Amino acid sequence: MEPVYLDYASTTPVDERVARRMADCLTRDGLFANPASRTHAPGRAAADAVEQAREQVAASIGGDPRGVVFTSGATEADNLALKGVAAFQRDRGRHIVTAANEHKAVLDVCRALEFDGVEVTRVQPEADGRVTPEAVEAALRPDTVLVSVMHANNETGTINDIGAIARVVRGHGARFHVDAAQTGARLEVDVDALDLDLVSLSAHKTYGPKGVGALWVRRRPRVRLIPQMHGGGHEHGLRAGTLATHQVVGMGEAFALARAERDNDRAHADDLRRRLFAWLDTLEGVRDNGAGAERLPWTRNLAFAGVEGEALAAALADRVAIATGSACTSASTEPSYVLRAMGQPTDLAAEAVRVSWGRMTGTEEMEHAARTLVDTVNRLRHGAAVA
Repeated sequence: MEPVYLDYASTTPVDERVARRMADCLTRDGLFANPASRTHAPGRAAADAVEQAREQVAASIGGDPRGVVFTSGATEADNLALKGVAAFQRDRGRHIVTAANEHKAVLDVCRALEFDGVEVTRVQPEADGRVTPEAVEAALRPDTVLVSVMHANNETGTINDIGAIARVVRGHGARFHVDAAQTGARLEVDVDALDLDLVSLSAHKTYGPKGVGALWVRRRPRVRLIPQMHGGGHEHGLRAGTLATHQVVGMGEAFALARAERDNDRAHADDLRRRLFAWLDTLEGVRDNGAGAERLPWTRNLAFAGVEGEALAAALADRVAIATGSACTSASTEPSYVLRAMGQPTDLAAEAVRVSWGRMTGTEEMEHAARTLVDTVNRLRHGAAVA
């Protein structure tokens, strides 16, 4: 039996309906042409497919399609947002506010900007992982030009009140960027109602392909930023490079499906979570990191007293695929910086694993995985060999 895949927060499988739409864009009898080649019919057909995808992505977050800038993924979108705004606002201010438990795609960009003279304040989250509007407001300065706070944390699933944070930031006059890679179209987000300025999105966290994402940029009032890639003026002059039609179309289809099936997906995720915790409740010494905060229905960060997370993941590797943190830090043996930012000591943070599931996870799979997880924890606690 193949391992039960419970690492959806790292990447989701591509939905078969998405894969079929992508395949139609690859061969001679499909939409293979360069979408920038609008002087002929094949190029215009590819361009039309790209624009349809742009509308699908925008519709899923309630935004203006003209604000969607396709990128190679959420990491590039984060880079464009932070570096682009910092460069454009250079003469107005050189201060950025973010959170200590942000994704590395934001934290590493902030670190790079510090070498360029930008000052960065990293707000500490609450013990449950939330970044509060009050903490953000306390960090604002007259020279603050940008605030970057993620919608939902990639390790704990904790959801931030980005609407309340947006009101604080808007009142100050700074720009507000949200990394929504973990939510995308899977949670209801209305960028206009929430008054967001910039939103990073990822296809491969939403049953789409790897290698494509987007940055949504508000047009009214217009958010200005300096492009970080040059060479052709693609994507409204904000991101140069020939668009990969098949990937863009895949992202559009994935986001349209996620929007249409949002309620069903959530109900399925809730059911799987209940099945998982019915088994976990039979164990002593289980910590649900982030408990008390609103969280994604498909992600939990768990720790089992007396069992190291790395040991547990290794013992389960051939039967249940889980993670000890975000995929971008999986090569590190250090305990999660996200949990340490939440105030957990190193020894407790080292016990944590992340379990995440989704649309393709079957109920029998979850039952088998939960039973296997409980059995493995018990064996590790008692020093027994793990089968």
